Amino acid sequence: MNNVFGLDIGTRNVVGTVGYQTDDKEFVVAAQYVREHETRAMLDGQIHDIGRVAKTIKEVKDELEKQIGQPLEEVCIAAAGRVLKTVTTHVEYEYAQESVVTGEDIHTLNLLGIEKAQEALKEVNDTSYKFYCVGYSTVKFFLNDEVFISLEGHKANKIGEDIIVTFLPEDVVDGLYAAVGQAGLSVANMTLEPIAAINVAIPENYRMLNIALVDVGAGTSDISITRDGSIIAYGMIPHAGDELTEVIVQHFLVDFNMAEHIKLQSTTGDTVTYKDIMSIEHTIPAEDVWEVVSPVVDNIAHEVSAKIIELNGDKTVSACFVVGGGGKIHGFTEKLAEDLDLPEERVALRGEEVLGDVTFEQEDIKKDPLLVTPIGICLNYYDQRNNFIMVRFNGERIKLYDNNRLTIVDAALQAGFPNNELFPKRGTPINFTVNGVARLVRGEAGEGAVVTMNGKPASINTPLEPNSEIVIEPSTAGEAAVYKISQLDEYNHSVITFVINGRKVSCPRFVQVNGRLEPEDYSIRENDVIETRNYYTVRQIAQFMDLVIDTDQMIFVNNEEADLDTLVYENFSVEWKTDEYGVARIDNNTYNDTQESDTDEASVTDEHDENADSVHEKTDADTNDASVLAEPDVNSTESDNTVSRTSEQMMNQVLDELHDDFAKEAEVSAVPENELPENELPKNDIQEEIHEEDSSENTITVIVNGEPVELSGKDTYIFVDIFTHISFDLQAGKGRAIATVINGRDAQFSEELHEGDQIELYWKEN
Repeated sequence: MNNVFGLDIGTRNVVGTVGYQTDDKEFVVAAQYVREHETRAMLDGQIHDIGRVAKTIKEVKDELEKQIGQPLEEVCIAAAGRVLKTVTTHVEYEYAQESVVTGEDIHTLNLLGIEKAQEALKEVNDTSYKFYCVGYSTVKFFLNDEVFISLEGHKANKIGEDIIVTFLPEDVVDGLYAAVGQAGLSVANMTLEPIAAINVAIPENYRMLNIALVDVGAGTSDISITRDGSIIAYGMIPHAGDELTEVIVQHFLVDFNMAEHIKLQSTTGDTVTYKDIMSIEHTIPAEDVWEVVSPVVDNIAHEVSAKIIELNGDKTVSACFVVGGGGKIHGFTEKLAEDLDLPEERVALRGEEVLGDVTFEQEDIKKDPLLVTPIGICLNYYDQRNNFIMVRFNGERIKLYDNNRLTIVDAALQAGFPNNELFPKRGTPINFTVNGVARLVRGEAGEGAVVTMNGKPASINTPLEPNSEIVIEPSTAGEAAVYKISQLDEYNHSVITFVINGRKVSCPRFVQVNGRLEPEDYSIRENDVIETRNYYTVRQIAQFMDLVIDTDQMIFVNNEEADLDTLVYENFSVEWKTDEYGVARIDNNTYNDTQESDTDEASVTDEHDENADSVHEKTDADTNDASVLAEPDVNSTESDNTVSRTSEQMMNQVLDELHDDFAKEAEVSAVPENELPENELPKNDIQEEIHEEDSSENTITVIVNGEPVELSGKDTYIFVDIFTHISFDLQAGKGRAIATVINGRDAQFSEELHEGDQIELYWKEN
């Protein structure tokens, strides 16, 4: 058998119960122990001294472990407090098609109701408290808009429910968790005290009646109302047994513990014996105590009855049951009946008669109203166990529906942690166009979120542990994209070729950005319009080749007379005379000068040493040779037929001379499309992506929900990388689990991706 350990951590007592439920729903109490707080460590149901309360809990735990002969590690608890908030709301869930309602569907519906109630409470919360859900009850179920008692097993297109959700300030809950933790226990389940009490005191077959249940403790009186088969309201007031004790302290001049003794004796005997603070012993009739506390009893009864009438729609109830130690004080039930305008027999203490399905293995235990709530706490575990687990996420306590597959990412989503801070973020990209083609350079990938659970490194796929402490430091953005003209393929691998004096000469294309010539080290900016010019002027060709043209001689472009500003397009021929010719040997960005012949064209690279001197030749103005180079000597090598010059040196020289009058030249360069060479006609706009060349990077394409997605910028890729490339709202789950499938099988968020993987990503329908 699996024992359940329940603790009723009250303002005056801590009641521990260990037991188990049999197959026929009978609850067997294997051990029970009650211990009073040594000091007033709790007030009005809220822990004020965590250390002292933890000490009392530890003593109860140790005693129960002795009784059952086995260790206790998990405990069920119930919360109370003067600032109780309840929200009643309606929630629905619609299936994609008619489906059989499962238990998990109902739990999902509950979760949706809790979320909706939390949002409603945030809107009306006019206090400084941050509220935490401590329990809920379903008022009505709806199947296809009709009221049903139970939904499970029915076929439905739509299900719904009216639900009451109860909230307490987070510091009340934190105090309970802290005290239990210091006692060496973890919380298995938490509920609200009136929920625990009503599960025992008012069985379901009584709930068709309009009945109130009042649990009068030491610090608070907890109230719940039933009607039409459901629990319709919860309430709590900060008036209870301690107010009676305080009056006795003042009147009989005793300490608080002796006053508690007087109060209890007055309910069980005819006389009361006590010692005051002067150590004088007194024996008085119980009636003397009743007379002293009577005004306070009347006040508590009045406050309780007013709250009952308020919760019941401003009308009285049909009957009222009272449980808890504070309800046993003389005259309370009679005064409550009077204030509720009910016959005295309809307001009664509930104890032994409601514990009929409870068996005590300890023969000396008396069935008492004091035991109703502790046993209800244990029974609530069977009703709501595995429904929810509690964790603390970045300092905030949250409650999640436990489907046995919860991971840290589920807690992050439930807490509203931004998904763009969960996964790595790339730096700012650059969008620009090259020759009318849209380009995108992505920024560097940032670091993923740093995840720890209980102080140890974890990942977003780490399974959640109940009551764990989760901390996620947001992911960081990478460096912004940086891209230079020199990295463009059009700049490095695209040249423009002319025929100069019968020889082919290849030159790099000039690049202009937003209509202005820019050098190769220009950093491309957002929305830049980049164009590679498809022409040179005669002057620019000469400058690039480091030639001085004899302007006294005729210049011809395509056999037509030209001047230094004439535009020269791809494969145009130019003939000129030069005064001087020079060659500078540098490896990068060479242009090739090759003699035309009937045989195949050849482009031979100069292989001279990098420090070879430049060669300069003077040509004769009267000679018939109009070539750039003199006829090669028979002893010369093929390498002498090639001249090389860096585009950076040449282009910078051109830029220096042309920046001032570029506007004029840009106007000259505007040539109608029908006059352009065929290979320079405008291209259609298309979307491309540029990836910086890096041998360590790998680009793969995967199929996500039937659509191809290209992943780039990393060596390897894992499942979560796809979230930076697709649009998927991680906060739209509404209690549903995410299906992560690779090639037809379930996958983890950290699983590696490969080329061509078939990926499915969607919310599971419950």
